[in-house]
Amino acid sequence: MQISSILTPGRMAHCPQVGSKRRIFEKLADLLAQDQPLLEQEEIYNRLLERERLGSTGLGKGIAIPHARISELTHTSGAFIQLQQGVDFNALDEEPVDIVFALLVPDLTEAEQAGHLQTLANLVAMLSDQRLCQQLRKPELELSEKYRLMEQWHKSTAVNT
Repeated sequence: MQISSILTPGRMAHCPQVGSKRRIFEKLADLLAQDQPLLEQEEIYNRLLERERLGSTGLGKGIAIPHARISELTHTSGAFIQLQQGVDFNALDEEPVDIVFALLVPDLTEAEQAGHLQTLANLVAMLSDQRLCQQLRKPELELSEKYRLMEQWHKSTAVNT
């Protein structure tokens, strides 16, 4: 998986004033809906919220990967938000989340499930890299530079498929 296959710089944002998980989901839904003509922002928001009700997508160490399945999609799509201040996400370590990478996936056949799980594993591995996350948390870095850092990480890791 290359980061460019699921994320574009246009679906990335700095969010200095987001105070709740619901507001994060609203922002993610805005980003994800902007280049998905078949999807409404409200539908994306509701699906992310539905999935979150099943259990927190907060991984710990300030990272969350909310995700949802949407049948109208034809390909996996992602959005990235870096928060100025962490938000409670009910993560296992009870630490606030300040890096959020959302993932929308289409309905998948059984054969496609493995690819989705590999994509998720790649994201978890990428966002578990403390050195990369330190860079992503730098407020002075432009979003385009953060995107480039994620691309470089994927190109330099053996986790790619």
